[in-house]
This record gives sequence, structure tokens and C-alpha cells, in this order.
Amino acid sequence: MNILITGAYGQLGSEIKELAKEYSSFTFFFTDVDTLDITNPNAVASFFAENNIDFVVNCAAYTRVDRAESEPEMAHQINAVAPGVLAENCKNFNAKLIHISTDYVFDGNAHSPYNENCKTNPLGVYGITKLEGEKNCLDAAADVVIIRTSWLYSAYGNNFVKTMLRLGNEKERLDVIFDQVGTPTNAADLASCILEIIAFSNKSNCNFAPGIYHYSNEGVCSWYDFALAIHEMAGVVCNVKPVLSSEFKTTAKRPFYSVLNKSKVKSTYKLEILHWRESLKKCINKIQKGK
Repeated sequence: MNILITGAYGQLGSEIKELAKEYSSFTFFFTDVDTLDITNPNAVASFFAENNIDFVVNCAAYTRVDRAESEPEMAHQINAVAPGVLAENCKNFNAKLIHISTDYVFDGNAHSPYNENCKTNPLGVYGITKLEGEKNCLDAAADVVIIRTSWLYSAYGNNFVKTMLRLGNEKERLDVIFDQVGTPTNAADLASCILEIIAFSNKSNCNFAPGIYHYSNEGVCSWYDFALAIHEMAGVVCNVKPVLSSEFKTTAKRPFYSVLNKSKVKSTYKLEILHWRESLKKCINKIQKGK
């Protein structure tokens, strides 16, 4: 099986690359903007034809939430146009697609975990373009699994965990928002989930169940709780104070509540998901050991 991974330099793509060695029966093609322009239909079609692609995992995304407000066309190209191009080519070449989306498709006004049928209502350009990307995938009528995830972090790239570790060692005090609630997701766990779905589906085509799914680690916390746990597990001594999000001026609005219900993905693909604290400890150990 030939598997195309887009956005290979990012957190999720890097974690998939690390796990790829455990899937010796798969041939992986890791690409990013310098090797494949996924907004270009001709370039994508040529790549599919030349490499006989069976599966695509689209990890590519424009994730600068605030900057997206001033760069809406760039966000649109990467988050909305590119998924549609990939989905159309998957349909044309009889390949399957796993596309990664976000909790930002919701407005955060809920009080119980969002399931896949909950009404979407993104608050800013990032969420709007990601939702449009979902729709473009579905409109292509390809075999596509869309996975919405939240608060992604990793030993790779820039993310909240690495920022809190750095700032916690540089400053005596940090102010962290406590009124935004969700669930952190270790990109290594999401990468494992994706590869398990592919392996599960490889047993028989009937095991690939297209549709929208939610995936994060288990449990719930605020950004403040998350920061405390990061410092506790890493042995960082820093005075972390809880503050309201209204005290932080950001260009884009964030959802106050973005906990995702994972029942569908767990039952469909027979997955077990770690609690966020357990998975965070694994990531911190990995960072401290230099990956």
C-alpha cells in the first residue's frame, strides 16, 4: 500500500514519520510545500499517477489562528482548496483520504462534549476555512474520513507544551487563561490512531467507514490546568496564575468550550485512547530525552 502524507514537516506529519517504521508493509511518501503543491490539481494528479497512491493523510494546514484574520486567502488555499483537490484526486484514482480538521469548527457555546452531528459555527477565518475544507472533501464524494481534533501538541514543532516549558524556565510568573476548556491531544497518539485506521481498513475495504470523527485524548482541562500539569511533570518551578481570556487581546476569537465526544471513532475502529495527563507525561519525557 502506497500512502501519501502531506504536511510532513508539521507536528502530526513528524509523528507519523516516526511511527512509519513500525508499518513495514506500507510505503510512505512524505511531502510538504517544497515537494508537492497540494493546491495545484495538475501537480497532485501527476503525483498520484506516478506513485500509485492508495491512501492520503492530509496533515497540511494553515494553523496561525490570529494571522489568518489578515491572511484569509492563504488560509483558504491551504485549509479549503487543498483538501478538495486531494479528495477529487482520491476519487479519480480510487484512493482513500484521511483529512485532519479542528474543534474550531464549533463556536464553543456548548456545555457537553460535541459529537459529529452537532451544529458547526466557526468564530474566525481559521475555523471557517477548515470547515470549508471538510465540505469540499465531502462534496467530492471520495472515500474520506475527516478527523476533528483539539489542542494538538508534540515533541516536534511549536506548541503550547514547548512554550510553557520554555517560558516556565525563563520567567518567575506566567498568566494563563482558565476560562477556555477543552482536551489536549498528543500528536503521537493521533498519528497512531490514523495508522491504525489505515491498517484496520487494509484488512478489508469494508472496514473503512467514511465520515466525520472526533479524536482527542480523554479528559477535560483548561489551559491553566494544562500549564500546571506541564510544569509539574517537567519539574519546572514557576508561579502560574489563572486569568480570564478577556485579559488577553487576540485578533481571533477562540471557543470557550471545545471538548469532543470520541465515542464514534472508538467504537468504529476499536480504539483505546489515553487520558491527557498520561499522554502528556510521555511527551514531556520524550522532549527531555531530546526525542
